[in-house]
Amino acid sequence: MGESFQSWVFPERMRFLSGSRAMSIAFRTLHLAAFGILLGGHAFELDTDRLLLYLWLTILSGLGLIALEVYAVGLYWLVLGKGIMVLVKLGLLLLIPFFWEARVALLLLVVGIASVGSHMPALYRHYSILHRQVVEPGTSLRGAAVPGRPEAAAVAAIDDQPLGMR
Repeated sequence: MGESFQSWVFPERMRFLSGSRAMSIAFRTLHLAAFGILLGGHAFELDTDRLLLYLWLTILSGLGLIALEVYAVGLYWLVLGKGIMVLVKLGLLLLIPFFWEARVALLLLVVGIASVGSHMPALYRHYSILHRQVVEPGTSLRGAAVPGRPEAAAVAAIDDQPLGMR
C-alpha cells in the first residue's frame, strides 16, 4: 500500500487521463465565469449572500482544475511554475477575510497573476524548482535534480499535451 500511495502522489512519469483536455476546458470556463461574476459582484457591492453560489462554483471548479493537474504529475505540481502561481493566488485570496475593504484590489491582483500565469511561456509554467528543469512528457519525475535555468531548457509539451497528441 505504501509504495502504491507513494507512486500515486509522486509518480515516476507524467500520467495522462483520457478526456482531461475537455474536462480542463469545462472546469476553466466555469471557473472564469464564476470568478468574473464574483469579482463584479464585489466591485459593484452586491450583498455577499447573492455571491455565495459563485464563490462555491469558483472554489469547486478550481479544485477540479487542481485535481487534473495533480493527477498528471502528482504533488510535484506544487513545485512547477503553474502550481506556484496558483499557490500565490490562493494566498492572496486567503487574505480577503482579514482585509475585507481591499477585497476588490486583491481580487484584481489575482486576475493579473492568473493572466500572467496562464499566458507565460510553457518554459516557465512547466519549470520545476525541485528538478531544476522543465517537466515534460517522458521526464523522470523521481530523478535527481538537473542543473539548469528555465531559459536553457527545451520544451516538448505545449498546452499540457505531448507533441504527438496536438
